[in-house]
Amino acid sequence: MQDNISRMRELVARLSQAARAYYQESREIMSNFEYDRLYDELTALESETGVVLSGSPTQQVGYEVLSELPKEPHPSPMLSLDKTKEVPALQEWLGPQTGLLSWKLDGLTVVLTYEDGQLVKAVTRGNGEVGEVITPNARTFENIPLKIGFKGNLVLRGEAVIRYSDFEKINEEIEDVDARYKNPRNLCSGSVRQLDSKVTAQRHVNCMIFALVSAENVDFHNSRSFQFSWLKEQGFEVVEHRQVTAATLLEAVEYFAEAISDYDIPSDGLVLTFEDIAYGESLGRTAKFPRNSIAFKWKDETAQTTLSYIEWSPSRTGLINPVAVFEPVELEGTTVSRASVHNISIMEGLELGAGDTITVYKANMIIPQIADNLTRSGVRDIPGICPVCGGETAIQQMNDVKSLYCMNPDCQAKKIKSFTLLVSRDALNIDGLSEATLEKFIGAGFIHEYADIFHLDRHRDEIVKMEGFGQKSYDNLIQAVENARHTTLVRVIYGLGVAGIGLANAKVLCRHFEYDFEKMRHAKAEELAEADGIGGVLAEAWCGYFALEKNNRAVDHLLAELDIEKAAVSDGEGGGQPFAGMTFVITGSVNHFANRKELQELIESKGGRATGSVTAKTTYLINNDVNSTSSKNKKARELGIPILSEEDFLKLLNGGE
Repeated sequence: MQDNISRMRELVARLSQAARAYYQESREIMSNFEYDRLYDELTALESETGVVLSGSPTQQVGYEVLSELPKEPHPSPMLSLDKTKEVPALQEWLGPQTGLLSWKLDGLTVVLTYEDGQLVKAVTRGNGEVGEVITPNARTFENIPLKIGFKGNLVLRGEAVIRYSDFEKINEEIEDVDARYKNPRNLCSGSVRQLDSKVTAQRHVNCMIFALVSAENVDFHNSRSFQFSWLKEQGFEVVEHRQVTAATLLEAVEYFAEAISDYDIPSDGLVLTFEDIAYGESLGRTAKFPRNSIAFKWKDETAQTTLSYIEWSPSRTGLINPVAVFEPVELEGTTVSRASVHNISIMEGLELGAGDTITVYKANMIIPQIADNLTRSGVRDIPGICPVCGGETAIQQMNDVKSLYCMNPDCQAKKIKSFTLLVSRDALNIDGLSEATLEKFIGAGFIHEYADIFHLDRHRDEIVKMEGFGQKSYDNLIQAVENARHTTLVRVIYGLGVAGIGLANAKVLCRHFEYDFEKMRHAKAEELAEADGIGGVLAEAWCGYFALEKNNRAVDHLLAELDIEKAAVSDGEGGGQPFAGMTFVITGSVNHFANRKELQELIESKGGRATGSVTAKTTYLINNDVNSTSSKNKKARELGIPILSEEDFLKLLNGGE
């Protein structure tokens, strides 16, 4: 018994750690296959012992919401579903009843409320007890109606998703490979929970309705199928479903299994629900699961193969990612020979070494992963030198994850990425200089430092002969380079890629030092830290960057090529600068402005500053939820800083308190 309890404690800790990393931090410390295996082991031990430990993931529906979106408790808990990977278990569960079999979509669950025919509220699932209010964002979802013919109260549950085709297009537009999104689910979660609804609108989010919670005074004839038909008539897109009995279940499961390879919406299984609404609701629920539905997880097709070697792939940050290369095998109708291992911690967990016999599968029938290592020879041959530059490598641990890094600051992989940032849209914005093109130019010796970008005309004869180039492409590129000469100091500062100095902090520094770059460049850490939102860590990073003579030389050469706009510096209060000397922090959603950025730009146009953190230097905190208990509201109250709603802010703007 004690051995079982000890094992359960170990499983609870490992599973909770993995779930927290995946759902809250968008990183992966174990494969889905391994998570499911350990989860099933824990469930079996709990059943055998009759003991459920505090914090067990079999009992916890989710984690606490961490964002600053407004919070709202659900009228009743939103539970997860019990699951099986066996069709006979589905048939036994359904018994003599009729059911609806549908996709189990892999996105973010939201609850939509309509009143008087209008969408009035959208709330995320959150931790199952409390969700986040994302109504402005939901109004940008591409396929949900903002108005419907039904005028009574209507509550629905749906899955916000981003299609694979849209996911790929969004990633293709991100030239920095390291900055690309890992999977549609993580992209969707971040998109739906944005504080800026404009960002959500750009991400092509759809919402597939999978359940009708309530509809005022509508008779659905005790039928889930009728509910779905009625919802379609109202203009909603409902999840694809099939009516089944125990006898037809296998055929329906096989239909979905064949369809998933071409299905454009991420799915991690199926859901079976009783067609008879009253019967399903009469069954009640357990502490975690409703009894009217059950999830069917794909029983992953696995194949045994031999690990040939680990390929190490460097990135902009210096991180060197391990990729398993193995003897090709057939999985889900395609040939696979590679799978990301993500980091050294996962390699160590699998005791992975070249020559090992491994089993591989496709997560959600799509992404190749290693399921298990049958021979476990152990991790070895971690490269001591970077495969790109030959520089020294080192294993570094952040939290609970060990990863390999290139320690050479002049690594070619890092160099390409730094130029990619400089020419990106928010920096110098040079169209035509993609990462791939920069790699060609750097490899050919055309570009050694930033200023060389403005002298590509010296290499005209070689460039026009390059694959993908010709005279027209060359002319367009040179014109884009010339256009980029006229720019702003903020864009330049951001483009330098100083650690932690993004676009917002570049603006903060420029305003703090009144757009005097030389003063900014030679400032001491203490002076830099006085700028709102900079702090000691970023100040040290800035000083460290300009402590290197080669960086100063490269920046000087770059500045000599540029025509930097003279920025208007506020000369005090009055005139068109009513917010001169004031610092604002904006949090939560906005109603009178398209998004928070629009409000920030208004503040800056009136001489004020908009920063991200509440400090003693903050003049006002803007939050429509004035009575919120969020961390920023608490900090403002502690410091005696007034909290304004948008209406309060507009009164202040117009000269009244």
